Amino acid sequence: MSEPFSVPVTVRGYETDVQGHLNQSVYLNYAEHARWSLLDAAGITQAALIGSGVGPVALETTIRYQRELLAGDEVDVTCGFEWGEGKTFRIQQTIRKKDGTVAAEITAVGGLMDLKARRLVANAGEVLKGLATDPGLL
Repeated sequence: MSEPFSVPVTVRGYETDVQGHLNQSVYLNYAEHARWSLLDAAGITQAALIGSGVGPVALETTIRYQRELLAGDEVDVTCGFEWGEGKTFRIQQTIRKKDGTVAAEITAVGGLMDLKARRLVANAGEVLKGLATDPGLL
């Protein structure tokens, strides 16, 4: 099995709360950064999405915090899509310290919205793969 797509991130001091922990909302930023990085690596830009008349939407996000992150910690944020046959898909992500410790697990449900009809499109995975120059990453 191949390694999941991941991006490195260093926790910055201004992202921490009064206790010195990474602020809870920043975990979402890290996850979103990894998602867009994966789409970019697959050859899908925001401009290409808009030009094709679709845009990604978040429908649900669950974060399971497991270990604290502090300023200066270096982590890898993974991202993998799980495609189904319906209008939605899952995104599985892990934020892992360099020593292998899992800091958080993030599961999201998303879809692709038709920007004119304002409705989810069917077979979002096929639509995204059709836009990609490297659909194997998806």
